[in-house]
Amino acid sequence: MARHRRDRRSGPRTNHAVVAVVSLLGLVFGWPAAWALLSAQLAIGLTFGRRFCLPCLVYFTLIQPRIGEGELEDSRAPRLANRIGMVVLGSAALTWWLGSPTGGTVIGALASSLAWLSALTGLCVGYELYRLIARLRGITPSHHSQLDPRDLGEYAGSGRLHVQFTHPLCGDCSRWYERLSSRPEPVLVIDVRARPDLARKYNVAVVPTIVVVAAGGAVVERLA
Repeated sequence: MARHRRDRRSGPRTNHAVVAVVSLLGLVFGWPAAWALLSAQLAIGLTFGRRFCLPCLVYFTLIQPRIGEGELEDSRAPRLANRIGMVVLGSAALTWWLGSPTGGTVIGALASSLAWLSALTGLCVGYELYRLIARLRGITPSHHSQLDPRDLGEYAGSGRLHVQFTHPLCGDCSRWYERLSSRPEPVLVIDVRARPDLARKYNVAVVPTIVVVAAGGAVVERLA
C-alpha cells in the first residue's frame, strides 16, 4: 500500500488550527477570555511540555496514530511561534480589559489571521522569523567537519571515536547505541537535553546525530 507523504509540521499545524478557531470565536462573540485562555494554554505548554498542551494531546493521541509520525524537526522554531502567539493573544485580552475593545479586537484579529494562515497553508510567521534570526546569528544547518577536542572529554586524542548526540526519549538513539557498542571504537554519548550548549554549538536539531571523528576531532564520517 502506498504511503502518503506527511507534512512534518502536522503537530504544530494542529495547534495553530485550534488557536485559529478559538481566537475567531473570541472575535465573533466578543470573548476576550478566549484569548486569555489560549495565551495561558500556550504558556503552560511552553513551560511544562506537551503533556500539558491540550492541542498537543489531541494530536498525539487521536491524529498521529492514524497518519503516522512525520520527520523529526528542530523544536526551537515552533516554540518561538508559540511564544509570539502567547504574547499577542495575551495582549489582545489585556487591551480589551483595560478599556479598549477596539484595540483588543484588532490584536485578536491579527492573532487569528496568523494562526489561520499557518493552519491552512503551512506558512508560519514564527518559523520564518526564527529562520531569519538564525541566519543573522550565523546558525546554519551545515555539517561540521571538526569537533572541538575539549568537548570530547576523556576521549580527546584517543583515536577514532563515535560521537552520538542523543535524547532520553529517542528510541532510535538506543538502537543505534547498541549497534555502535558492538564495534571496537569507543562511543561518546552526548545528551542534548543535558548539554544544550553543545547541541547549539554543533547545530544538532535532530537526534540521533552520529559522527565518526579521528584524533583531534576531525569528522571523517556521518552515520546518522
